Amino acid sequence: MSAELRVSIGQHSDKGRKPLNQDFHGACVPTGTQLASKGVALALADGISSSGVSQVASGFAVRGFLDDYYCTSDAWSVKTAAHRVLAATNSWLFAQTQRSEYRFDRDRGYVCTFSAVVVKGRSAHLLHVGDTRIYRVHEQSLEQLTEDHRVHVGGGQSYLGRALGASRELEIDYRTLTLDEGDILLLATDGVYEHIEPRTAARIIHEHAGDLDHAARLIVEEAFARDSADNLSVQILRVDSLPGHSADALYQHLSGLPFPPLLQARMSFDGYRIERELHHSARSHLYLATDNDSGERVVIKTLATELQEDPGSVERFLLEEWVARRIDNAHVLKPRGQARKRGYLYVVMEYVEGHSLAQWMTDHPRPSLNAVRDIVDQIAAGLQAFHRMEMVHRDLRPPNVMVDAAGTLKIIDFGSTRVAGIMEAAAPTEASAMLATAQYAAPELFLGEEGDARSDIFSLAVIAYQLLTGRLPYGTRVAAARTRAEQSRLRYDSALSDERDIPAWVDEVLRKALHPDPYKRYAELSEFTYDLRHPGSTALGPRHTPLIERNPLLFWKVLSLLLAVLLVLALCLPRLM
Repeated sequence: MSAELRVSIGQHSDKGRKPLNQDFHGACVPTGTQLASKGVALALADGISSSGVSQVASGFAVRGFLDDYYCTSDAWSVKTAAHRVLAATNSWLFAQTQRSEYRFDRDRGYVCTFSAVVVKGRSAHLLHVGDTRIYRVHEQSLEQLTEDHRVHVGGGQSYLGRALGASRELEIDYRTLTLDEGDILLLATDGVYEHIEPRTAARIIHEHAGDLDHAARLIVEEAFARDSADNLSVQILRVDSLPGHSADALYQHLSGLPFPPLLQARMSFDGYRIERELHHSARSHLYLATDNDSGERVVIKTLATELQEDPGSVERFLLEEWVARRIDNAHVLKPRGQARKRGYLYVVMEYVEGHSLAQWMTDHPRPSLNAVRDIVDQIAAGLQAFHRMEMVHRDLRPPNVMVDAAGTLKIIDFGSTRVAGIMEAAAPTEASAMLATAQYAAPELFLGEEGDARSDIFSLAVIAYQLLTGRLPYGTRVAAARTRAEQSRLRYDSALSDERDIPAWVDEVLRKALHPDPYKRYAELSEFTYDLRHPGSTALGPRHTPLIERNPLLFWKVLSLLLAVLLVLALCLPRLM
């Protein structure tokens, strides 16, 4: 019995009689430790024909699944990793439809069907939504393993009951199969399986077992010859060898890694040499280490001992690693890969030689307006990488931004990041952690809301305001305002003063970005950064300050006087008549 999983894969796709191929397929066969920890993955998506953009959806769904699945923590099961990746993908697709002209017609939006197979160890994990199909190939027939999510309404008419990107919430089918060597799985779109007999497909696969790509092409051609008018796509996976049963212990180990011991300087740990502790907090410990193989200096992050028994905290820690792996941006801290088999649960990140923005602010108490703009632009570029992936950082503050020797800023610490589509159980420590950084958190987060891009814009604007003034726009009042009524009474403290030469229009830009109501802030980071550099921007527009903001006492006096006049008139009017 082989000690390693080996498979053969064949794939083929054709637009058929349609002008455009809206199907998309892909496969990934990793090597080394990732083959054992993640397995082999195949994915197939079929864009709905009523949509002119569904090929974008099917392409993103397949690429996103294959990329993001292999970025998830080794400690997650296949089911957990795949479901979270697909939930995030679904949220991204749905958001694109909501932002487009098709937001009121999902049949024309970013929607597709989706099926995937992950072969790990001696099992196949099947994930499915829509009407693409997964079959097990027998000697003379096909066994359908998935259920079509199609609703039939009579008269030969039907519609998709479920699809990727069709709604905000995603319900996806999942099942596992125990595999034997020689097992064959087939993935196909409706343009194929509706026009070819199961025994014909099985015969072609067995007759051309030595060239599965050719077998897939012949199946597509057969369906086309039988008058298929749709796109045609087929994937074939054959299990050539399976790891021995003794390897099952490895998979269980990878899905339940122990936490590392308390690390100390000069200690050898999992292929690293610990140099020194960098930071210690209630949530995590950071250590500077050197990789024994490459000689690279890295940062090792471990979960605080007090939180290792808390499932919510562990899940947030694992999610942080996935977030880091999904983003590739010069202004976001990068993770470091590891070819060796990992023995403990920890995160390895790049080491930035420099200091935090908080320290930079101490060293530069009066930066110029242009210096502040440059800082805001760099942080905004990093945040946009989060927002493009439908993620919100939610804990942006000076200690969570590093400045390297070249002046490049990098966002760090993704422990509070919200990933669209993934509802994490809040760890008990999160509330207290938020209180410690409350002066930078958006007001809506104190109401229990999840926050969106506007929440990060608020935090960035607080940093910009503090850089220019040395103080906070609302002092400590935001954390104390725990209801909408209390938040509506928050009053912005103008950045204008006799000590700094700050243009009035810059103050208005900050005022808008720091509005307690998220829907009265900038909707996009690009709008905020643009207005911060352009006086009289049309995006900002002239602002008339209401009397209640300029002089609340006078406002209430005038209102009381008007009410008194109306009352007198109401009493006198019947007598005059």
